[in-house]
Amino acid sequence: QVQLVESGGGLVQAGGSLRLSCAASGGTFRRYDMGWFRQAPGKEREFVATISWSGGSTYYADSVKGRFTVSRDNSKNTLYLQMNSLKPEDTAVYYCAASSAARPTMTYEYDYWGQGTQVTVSS
Repeated sequence: QVQLVESGGGLVQAGGSLRLSCAASGGTFRRYDMGWFRQAPGKEREFVATISWSGGSTYYADSVKGRFTVSRDNSKNTLYLQMNSLKPEDTAVYYCAASSAARPTMTYEYDYWGQGTQVTVSS
């Protein structure tokens, strides 16, 4: 069993930056691929980014490519999402998740989920 807790969300102006963190406990963090998803009001949960267990491979949704950077520190059991050049359409609840699959981009490929953290970008 893995427990995930997101933090770092908040209110920022368009063009600003935020860094989200996801603290993991209760499992072997380094054995999991990790991902970020987001869900805006009235919309389905969508894939944002994923990173392999070693941190050597990353994959991003086209909507955030070039603006967001996913990273992990296995020594701290922590996943990060650096978000730059934020846009109002980035407003959503952001979730971190852990997967035993390879290059997981679908929600069903993830085994554990955090509670989410709100990111609001004003225009």
